[in-house]
Amino acid sequence: MLIRKPEIPSSEITPEATYLNRRQFFGAAAGALAASALPTSLAACTMSDAEAAQRDEPNSYEDITSYNNFYEFGTDKTDPARLAPRTLRTRPWTVEIGGLCDRPGRYAFDDLVRPHQTVDRTYRLRCVEAWSMVIPWRGIPLRDVLARARPRPGARFVEFTTLLDPAQMPGQRRSVLDWPYVEGLRMDEAMHPLTLLATGLYGRDLPAQNGAPLRLVVPWKYGFKSIKSIVRIRFTERMPATSWVRSGPTEYGFYANVNPAVDHPRWSQARERRIGEWRKRATLPFNGYPEVASLYRGMDLRRNF
Repeated sequence: MLIRKPEIPSSEITPEATYLNRRQFFGAAAGALAASALPTSLAACTMSDAEAAQRDEPNSYEDITSYNNFYEFGTDKTDPARLAPRTLRTRPWTVEIGGLCDRPGRYAFDDLVRPHQTVDRTYRLRCVEAWSMVIPWRGIPLRDVLARARPRPGARFVEFTTLLDPAQMPGQRRSVLDWPYVEGLRMDEAMHPLTLLATGLYGRDLPAQNGAPLRLVVPWKYGFKSIKSIVRIRFTERMPATSWVRSGPTEYGFYANVNPAVDHPRWSQARERRIGEWRKRATLPFNGYPEVASLYRGMDLRRNF
């Protein structure tokens, strides 16, 4: 049984001492910046960029939980915090795992999470609207969950689906998107050690407005890839028809790697505004995680955006 942690006043949260273990993920960044590892049309970070990334401090708990994209609760950034805690029921919760795997099944949340080691990882989140945050996540590596299902050799992609329940998610009563929300990753992206199934942040259970009880975190991609309130994971041979690609194929690509060299049709992606700051900063290729560049060697990331 999952033991819920007591509420912790924000004044007692000390991210520097407890959560800033992200440096282990950046230690090899400089070596990963070799031009041969970078795909076509994606510029490398400079050493000063990599060093600056290591100095990122987390946004406050209040920032992270009050400014959200979660269209299932509305399109305004404040809608999720206002509505989700009132209506979203996160217990009991089940996740169906199926498709091209040898061990399909329907798992209660605790049974899905309990067998795996929980980790704390502080990642940057870069949204396609050119704002960003730094968030201390708690969760389990996605690859641990996927390996348990024993995907078959023909499984090339992983598809994720959000809960469909307009009674709990009032934003689904509007045709903003073709509900339910669907996202996907290529198998090697899903199995990368940085990819996380988040179950909490700042050492506390994941709040409803942030995608409780289970959301995807892929730190080198734009935020819309980080699907929330997941109820189904499916292994597929073909690339999933994801929600934003269906909605705006010229604006939201399947790969969605953070790339300052490829603008959104309606705004530049070269700079971003960190929530809590007024001055914009340069957007880093792969959001400052160059160790994933080898996944895309030989790909044209202007075309595969």
